[in-house]
Amino acid sequence: MKRFAVLQLSGCAGCEVALLNAEAWVAQYKLVYMPLVVSAEDVPEVDVLLISGGVRTDEDLYKLRRAVKNAQQVVAVGTCAISGGVANLGDRDEVRALFLAERDRPHVPRLLSKSHPVDAFVAVDLYVPGCPPTAELFMAVLTNPRDFQASKVVCQECGRQKLKDVKPAHLLGFQQGEVLPDVCLINQGYLCVGSSTRGGCRAPCPRAGHPCVGCRGPSDVFIEKESDVWFKSIKRVFASMTDAPESEIEQGLRSPQLAMFLFQFSDYAGGDRLPRPKEKVL
Repeated sequence: MKRFAVLQLSGCAGCEVALLNAEAWVAQYKLVYMPLVVSAEDVPEVDVLLISGGVRTDEDLYKLRRAVKNAQQVVAVGTCAISGGVANLGDRDEVRALFLAERDRPHVPRLLSKSHPVDAFVAVDLYVPGCPPTAELFMAVLTNPRDFQASKVVCQECGRQKLKDVKPAHLLGFQQGEVLPDVCLINQGYLCVGSSTRGGCRAPCPRAGHPCVGCRGPSDVFIEKESDVWFKSIKRVFASMTDAPESEIEQGLRSPQLAMFLFQFSDYAGGDRLPRPKEKVL
C-alpha cells in the first residue's frame, strides 16, 4: 500500500478537512503523517507528500525543506500553498512591524519578510489549486482514476444557461437580490469569473448561486500570461454580457471580494521565477 503524508504550513486546515471527506483513498493509501489527525516527530519516507498552507515563518521553511527530502512526489495543495492565500494578510506593513519588533517573543515563530508560495523554495511536481480543493480533486491526485476529466473552465461545469438577450444595466456584486436558479450569474449582474477559472471543482459555488471568485486559479489559456492579458479578457466577458459601464466593471473586478484569488492568477506566470507549467496544474 502506498504511503502519503500531509505537511501543514501556515493555513487554515480547510484542505485537510476536504481530504478527510474523500474517503475512497483509505483502501489504497496509508496516511502516515498529518498533524490534524496523525502525529509524528517528522515526515517519514512517503510516495506522495501533500503540502497545504504557505511558507510564512522560518519554521514553515525548515519543515518544508526537511519533508521534501523524504517524498517521491511533492504536491502543493490549495491556494495558500500556491499563492499565499489568507496568510498573505500578514504582509501588511503594520502587522510585520508589530511582530518583527520583538523577535525573541516566546511561542511566536518569527515572521519572514513576506509570505511565500512553496515553490519559491522547493521543486513541486503537481499543483492542485482550490480553497480548498474538492474531495474529488484529492482523489484525482492519490488514485489517478481513469474516468476523471477536468473541464477547461468552471463555466463548462456550472450548467447555468447564458442568455444573449438579457444584459443587466448594472452589476449587483455578490450577495444582493434573489438568484434565478438556471440563468448565468453574469446575466443576472453578479461578479462571476468562472469563464476564466480552471475547471475540475464541478462548480459547487455557481451551482448554489454564489459567483465563482477564481480560487481554482487561471484556466490553461491564461496560466502563463501576465495580469494585463487575463484582466482585459475578463473585462471583455462582462462588457459583452452586460450593459454595465466600463468603470463599474473595472471597480467590481478590483473589489476586495475578488482580489484574494483573482489577482493571484498572475503568480502562475512566474515573474521572479519560472512560470508554472500548465501540465503540472490539475
